[in-house]
Amino acid sequence: MTDGAVREQTDTDGRERARTRRRRSTRRVRAGMIAFAVLTVAFLVVSLPPYLSLDPAQSRVAPRADYPLHYPLLWAHIMFGSVALVTAGLQIWPWLRRRYPAVHRWSGRLYLFGGVFPGGIVVLGVAPVSTTGPISAVGNTMLAVLWLGTAVAGYRAARARRFADHRAWMIRSVALTFSIVVNRAWILVYLGIFSLFGPVDDALITAAAGASVWTSWIVNLLVAEWWLLRRGAGRFS
Repeated sequence: MTDGAVREQTDTDGRERARTRRRRSTRRVRAGMIAFAVLTVAFLVVSLPPYLSLDPAQSRVAPRADYPLHYPLLWAHIMFGSVALVTAGLQIWPWLRRRYPAVHRWSGRLYLFGGVFPGGIVVLGVAPVSTTGPISAVGNTMLAVLWLGTAVAGYRAARARRFADHRAWMIRSVALTFSIVVNRAWILVYLGIFSLFGPVDDALITAAAGASVWTSWIVNLLVAEWWLLRRGAGRFS
């Protein structure tokens, strides 16, 4: 085989390997988007209905009798947070961003101005007075601050047309948005672990709730950072 034929075969093999990697990446992204959508819908179907009646008695979080604004702020946060969850998937869907950039932009505005910004602001009036103890209160307050901060950074980057930075910040923002979904799983994990060392009482439930708050958003952020480092700067498709 001549040198030219060898180079041509090498180039062909390289292109085939690149196509294979792209196909595998596309399948992984598709599977991830499907899982994200299924978990989001399941979470909203289970968690949202009690709040649609506007009846504090049906709230899954016991309203504080000594704080009249507790339930209204909680309700507003849940509504805005639901908007953020529904639109979050649209923001990180590479196919939508490439194929329909206008839909991506408008859903992004809805995610920020109809979800994260109002939801993050009102929850600052709820998180510090958490009914599940000071550990949850601090964890949820930190989450709210970071939720707002990553969204502001993503918005500013988009306005400055620094799109690689924008995508990175929005991935972090969506990771924080999705922490409320995985929080439910972490609670069960901690309840299972803590129950090995004592009876399941109010103190144990409070401890599990506090631990799950911190774990849910910290782990999600770590996964987001791992993803960003793995993909490399500016590569999100």
